[in-house]
Amino acid sequence: MTAFLVVLVIILFGVAVWQMNKIFQLSKPEQDNTSEISSDKDNSLNGYLMLGFVIFMYALLIACFWLWGDVLLPVSASEHGVEIDQLMLVSMVLIFVVGIFTEWLLFYFAFKYRGKKGYRALYYVDNHKLEFIWTIIPVIVLAALIIYGLFTWTDIMYVDEDDDPIVIELYAYQFDWRARYSGEDNSLGKANVRLIEGVNQLGIDVSDINAQDDIIVNELHLPKGKKILFKMRSQDVLHSAFMPHFRAQMNCVPGMITQFGFTPTVTTEEMRLQDDVVAKVGRINKIRRKKSILLQEKGEEALEVYEFDYMLLCNKICGSNHYNMQMKIVVETEEEYKAWLAEQATVASTLKK
Repeated sequence: MTAFLVVLVIILFGVAVWQMNKIFQLSKPEQDNTSEISSDKDNSLNGYLMLGFVIFMYALLIACFWLWGDVLLPVSASEHGVEIDQLMLVSMVLIFVVGIFTEWLLFYFAFKYRGKKGYRALYYVDNHKLEFIWTIIPVIVLAALIIYGLFTWTDIMYVDEDDDPIVIELYAYQFDWRARYSGEDNSLGKANVRLIEGVNQLGIDVSDINAQDDIIVNELHLPKGKKILFKMRSQDVLHSAFMPHFRAQMNCVPGMITQFGFTPTVTTEEMRLQDDVVAKVGRINKIRRKKSILLQEKGEEALEVYEFDYMLLCNKICGSNHYNMQMKIVVETEEEYKAWLAEQATVASTLKK
């Protein structure tokens, strides 16, 4: 009962304050109610601020390209990557041209048609010609981009069996990758997550004859100029196999097999000699040297010198250690690839021990 009375007193006190405030407002002398109406001076100021803002945006855009344009990826290291880069270039040029033009019109019109005393805005109930123009132009442009993209995607995803591609499985799990080569028969053996036990981390069916010559590694080696067909699996959650320098990405979905194929065109050693890569590696090592000096002053170990390598990354946020889910990729000549492959142990020699 006491609590109820306290609440009631608080409510009544609030009502009393509200009523007193109304009486106070009514007792105040009448004021000029035009103080919130903008004047020509206010409108002109805001109009010029609009122009200043759009110019600032353009200057910021130029500065971003000038300062950070070198963080973009170097030349593509795969055949289809050239088509991807071309599609990206066409899309970005179109977006920038249209964006810059329309942004200027938006802010310029805000300046040109700023409010002035004696001026009244012309109101259109409808204008079929204008509506047709601003509808049909985006339809045509978007349709052209979509059709161009579909043709590019079809060319990339088509894998000709006559090319006899090297079949490699990419197996994703929290938080690492494994690669399984199809061996001499170029046919991957059966696998199932229910068969995962002990050293059989990929769930390979060791009774399958096609699995006997499969090779499991934690570093991906690819021969230059040879078509590669990746079969992708996931053990636990949704991952994404992302190889940025090859312009390749495909989701790894639990319970199903996805695939992606490409042909490497630039070896690791050749990419390390690219001017863009050399400059980028130099900048990274410069930062690392500064960091190493600070670490050594604290008695800690210095950072290692960075050297460029192709990487397989996970492009899905798959858990707490997602950032560290990566695998080194080495692109080399076919002779070097065959020599490396011959040194690797097969499933028959490892899982059956």
